[in-house]
Amino acid sequence: MVMDSGPAVRIRATEQSMRLKSALWVAAYLRRCQVEGTFGVVRRRGAEEAGAIYVRIDRLNGTSDLYGPAPQSEVDGGGDRSFVPCLAERPALDAAVETYLAREIKFDPDVWIVEVEDAAGRNFLDVVSG
Repeated sequence: MVMDSGPAVRIRATEQSMRLKSALWVAAYLRRCQVEGTFGVVRRRGAEEAGAIYVRIDRLNGTSDLYGPAPQSEVDGGGDRSFVPCLAERPALDAAVETYLAREIKFDPDVWIVEVEDAAGRNFLDVVSG
């Protein structure tokens, strides 16, 4: 016998299914970058539906900012995807960013890497401050 657990459970299930696929989110993000006058590309294409997304902001001077998925405990549920800085040093040397990304790819081969060139370091992301 299956018990109806009420409307709250159905609402939660609906909220979870409404998250944008990674591929669609990346396409929209790149379009936003273009509108803002920055150049962005997909450096590594990950899992179409739910791959983790890392965004590298290349400051064009040998340094970059790197943002990755925010832990669920830090997300308030307001936006579709939230990000946190991946490295303590911001901006970090490009070599440090590359080392971090290589480690993430080994851990999860389905990650997306998006690169944006902006000397001012603008990221256009929902960044969670710890």
